[in-house]
Amino acid sequence: MAELRFDGRVAVITGAGRGLGRAYALLLAARGAKVVVNDPGASLKGEGIDSGPAQQVVDEIEAAGGEAIACTSSVATVEGGKAIIGTALDHFGRIDILIHNAGIVRRASLKEITPEDFEQVLDVHLRGAFHVVRPAFPLMCKAGYGRIVLTSSINGLYGNKNVVNYCVAKAGIIGLSNVAALEGADEGVKCNVILPGAVTRMAEGLDTSAYPPMEPEMVAPVVGWLAHESCSITGEILSSMAGRAARAYVAESPGVYRPTWTIEQVAESIDAIRSTDAPLVFPPVPSGHLDHIRYSFGMAKGAK
Repeated sequence: MAELRFDGRVAVITGAGRGLGRAYALLLAARGAKVVVNDPGASLKGEGIDSGPAQQVVDEIEAAGGEAIACTSSVATVEGGKAIIGTALDHFGRIDILIHNAGIVRRASLKEITPEDFEQVLDVHLRGAFHVVRPAFPLMCKAGYGRIVLTSSINGLYGNKNVVNYCVAKAGIIGLSNVAALEGADEGVKCNVILPGAVTRMAEGLDTSAYPPMEPEMVAPVVGWLAHESCSITGEILSSMAGRAARAYVAESPGVYRPTWTIEQVAESIDAIRSTDAPLVFPPVPSGHLDHIRYSFGMAKGAK
């Protein structure tokens, strides 16, 4: 296969000053993309501002012969999101690719977490995704082309202890991606989710001594393909961890139909209700929502 390149494309990558975002920026730039390296340089908890991390990545890209510009605006505000996308327009005249990777961590149990810590994490991860997607999406639709990659997590699928804010935010991102994929389907805009696993500063405080190799560079090619014009999927979720790439998806059991239910009948039928012997998958695009409804209605009509 010929090398998949990004010549002529402009990519905006949030949280690109370190870790996964840095790996994405370096890879896309090496393949010809012009990159907006967005990172306010905040601490792991989202505190402070430091222009150093973003500028260092820009310097690396330029030293290798690529084009990039640093942007330290924060995704946590509407104004910041507009400024990030505006940087791409001001310096490169367009936006083709948006990768939302920015994130912070504030750990606490559900019993102890403060409303502030809950909201701050949602501001960066979930609202941050919206704050950059909202100004970028109509531009992509107008141009008839766009690739959006939003970062969720296995925590958003399966949950985890002591990070309820992170889990809620990452679950919400999947919903945002599904809508962008549906509304962009006829406009040449594709949106997918990456569930990355890598040892970055977000793993601070965790015992990673028994982990296999999990460098950010191992995830970057999967994100690179999702960001490429040859990407053939939309509204999907890909995971990448320790060299394993896989698809994650929502499935349903076939279910049980009754014209009326009692509590006792639910109890008696729960094993059949939950049976995954013949799982159903309704992909969000082109019509997962309607397919679910049609299937449910079909059971009701078929029983008459």
